[in-house]
Amino acid sequence: MRVLAIDPGLTRCGFSVVEGTPGRPPHLLAVGVVRTEVDLDVPRRLVVLESELTSLVTVWVPDVVAIERVFAQNNTPTVIGTAQAAGVAMLVGARQQIPVAQHTPSEVKAAITGNGRADKQQVGTMVARILQLDTPPKPADAADAVALGICQLWRGVSSNRIEEALRRQERNAPRASGGETNATALDRAAEISRRQMDRLAAATRRGGRRQS
Repeated sequence: MRVLAIDPGLTRCGFSVVEGTPGRPPHLLAVGVVRTEVDLDVPRRLVVLESELTSLVTVWVPDVVAIERVFAQNNTPTVIGTAQAAGVAMLVGARQQIPVAQHTPSEVKAAITGNGRADKQQVGTMVARILQLDTPPKPADAADAVALGICQLWRGVSSNRIEEALRRQERNAPRASGGETNATALDRAAEISRRQMDRLAAATRRGGRRQS
């Protein structure tokens, strides 16, 4: 499973791409921060964020988008900006027909350290240990996104394994010399899958007639 994890924020939006399966060490494929200029008005900043997140989805073709769930704080303007960024992230995932999952900070901390009240240093240390890194990813927004991605791998369950397999085919399918795109390869894989299911259904019907 490949996860695009997003730690939402209007000024700094952390992201990571983590791949793996439950019970096995995950692999970190990408990590970073999407930034928007503070001198832009909020609608334009959200447009920038949507464009950057859409590019990440296009490049990495994740099986699921994991977003840190927004929770109430005393700093109301910060909460509003974070919620707006989270909404854009959910929109990007839904528009691309990718499942979207949300985890609270406590859930992420508990998944990574076993303690839902762990501090950022403890989380960063465990993330580095899990991924076999010399130091935790930086900045903090990016490190939080990596922890979120690992949490989704370990606690999340794929809602549609056929879609996941097709997305894997889309990632791995080479572009043909005739200009075949990943989308074409995905359609071809889906057609093969449908044919296999039709053959299985036909064989099942034949078996039922023999028994009768």
